[in-house]
Amino acid sequence: MESIEYLNEHLWPGRIGHLAVILAFVAGLLATLAYSFATQRRQQPEGDSWRQIGRVAFIGHSLGVVSIIGMLFYVMINQYYEYQYVQAHVSEDLPLKYIFSAFWEGQEGSFLLWMFWHVVLGLILMKKAGSWESPVMAVMALIQVFISSMLLGIYVGWGDDPFKIGANPTLLLREVMDAPIFAKADYLELVKGNGLNPLLQNYWMTIHPPTLFLGFASTSVPFAYAIAGLWTRRHTEWLRPVMPWALFCGAILGTGILMGGAWAYEALSFGGYWAWDPVENMSLVPWLILLGGIHTNLIARNTGYAVRSTYVYYLLSFIFIVYSTFLTRSGVLGDTSVHAFTEMGLEWQLVGFIFLFLLTGIYFLVTRNKSIPVVQKEEQIQSREFWMFVGAMVLMFSAILITFSTSIPVWNKLVDVYGSLMGKGDMTPYHKAMPLDPIDHHNRFQLWNAVLVSIISGVALLLRFGAMGWAEYKPRFLKHVGISVVLGLLLAYLFSLWIQLPSWQYIVLLIAASFGIVSNIDYMINFAKGKLTSMASAFAHGGFALMLVGIMVSGLNKRTLSENRFAQEGLAEGLDVGNNAFLIKDLPMFMNNYWVTYKSDTLEGLTRKYEVEFVKVSETGDTIEHFTTHPNILYNRELTKVATANPNTKRYLDRDVFTFISGLPPEQQD
Repeated sequence: MESIEYLNEHLWPGRIGHLAVILAFVAGLLATLAYSFATQRRQQPEGDSWRQIGRVAFIGHSLGVVSIIGMLFYVMINQYYEYQYVQAHVSEDLPLKYIFSAFWEGQEGSFLLWMFWHVVLGLILMKKAGSWESPVMAVMALIQVFISSMLLGIYVGWGDDPFKIGANPTLLLREVMDAPIFAKADYLELVKGNGLNPLLQNYWMTIHPPTLFLGFASTSVPFAYAIAGLWTRRHTEWLRPVMPWALFCGAILGTGILMGGAWAYEALSFGGYWAWDPVENMSLVPWLILLGGIHTNLIARNTGYAVRSTYVYYLLSFIFIVYSTFLTRSGVLGDTSVHAFTEMGLEWQLVGFIFLFLLTGIYFLVTRNKSIPVVQKEEQIQSREFWMFVGAMVLMFSAILITFSTSIPVWNKLVDVYGSLMGKGDMTPYHKAMPLDPIDHHNRFQLWNAVLVSIISGVALLLRFGAMGWAEYKPRFLKHVGISVVLGLLLAYLFSLWIQLPSWQYIVLLIAASFGIVSNIDYMINFAKGKLTSMASAFAHGGFALMLVGIMVSGLNKRTLSENRFAQEGLAEGLDVGNNAFLIKDLPMFMNNYWVTYKSDTLEGLTRKYEVEFVKVSETGDTIEHFTTHPNILYNRELTKVATANPNTKRYLDRDVFTFISGLPPEQQD
């Protein structure tokens, strides 16, 4: 058959991008091997030569990654729809400010974002790691090799069902789709872009993913140091250089999680800070484990205890990052989370990713177990390290509980695979059901973990490593704990006047959080005495306790304003009069002390913007509060249906008022 010479295609960016994909993979593989040889021969002259080769190879890998990213941004900005990634995520009407969001909307773009941060961290490590460079960079490069393989887009095997390795973002649309349109040389005149998912056209989508992925990427550094410590049998030396990286990782990953919660609060769930969505859960789990590792790291560095535990925590924090990647990208959470990606054919590749690094960690732990130093003397119960270790165990227990519930779809999938292999047919009776109310389910268990962490974090800082001088110090310790308990109870009472506490369990949590706030303030004033390095841990622990109070406020103080059953009953068919109000333009509706008026709406592009006026008046008729909110709805590109609705918020010091368009009259729906 005669080949078609297509018109107006821009092929050179794709060729450069494809070459960059190969360069990134091959150079990453070379860097892994070279740094591994340098580690094995670190006490021999050729070790330096292998390290130099590793550096050059990793720089080459970095150039490959940056080139792929640059190529994709170039074709997306120029709207070259001959490329399948551009056609899938960009459209003519997409504002340029969302081009970053469109880039990491797809799986390939998010993998590239992950790789980019690994490149940045790797280049810093090459400069700063010193004697740890070779083993640490060998692990970092190996991680990059596996993520690079996600972009190869090649098939291995024979027959009708070869194994797919990766999904190449540089492929042309006609290379991945078989359609009659490609019989025309000028097919590009008929191709339009699908554009960015309307749910993601939000400024949070621009800043949240890069922050979160930097947090994901940074967990690989403590993991790499842990492997390096085991590999080289330098079981205590690695504890000091890894600490700044672990603290950085904890701060960035925690910030990313907080931003995700704020996004959900403001734009998605608009009714509480944390919704226990499965994807939210699996970003929280590695952070909890990492925090446990930071605490055992401090113990090990100061007392020699918990070296083995520190290895385990840092290894697991990265393993759970990869596991969370599998959950969100395999399609297994498609029915339980609004954040999850659909299936992409990379599921078994991700499983291999998990097991390679899990088995690597297990191998080194088992083979180096006898050489890991252990302090024979037991910790004293009145020592700081004892309670820090207990706190780390509570964090681990919390992570296990969250993982167990979130992984129910994985269990069901495994049951189906087993049934298929054994020829047992329908395995549905063996499936586990997800909790009907995930918020209530998780809160029921995690509430007590939060209580324990609040109390332990408040008490542990007041103790000393090794219970040094306990006999003389005991009266001062008891005095400050007693004062913190009394002031904590007083603070909890004041908070209870504001927070609507539904049960005694939440009263206990509020008291524990209040104690945590007071005790850490007490530590900063009377023990740290203004030294920033000494105050850092108190800021973190006190901030956690304060965050618990904030989560209770946002979750327990929810109240529906849009309720007037007398005026709304029978006004509109199917209207949920307990949660919604049917507003008629320019006709005020009274609801919960507010007169609310739908004033106007304006269609701008794909967005219909509304103006809703709120007025509260006193008994004498004086206006005591007046504000206007501007919620909007976003249509699909054909203007045939509502794609999403975005709430608008009026913020106060003690509350937020959300306005949300939950439904439209028929003439505005299309």
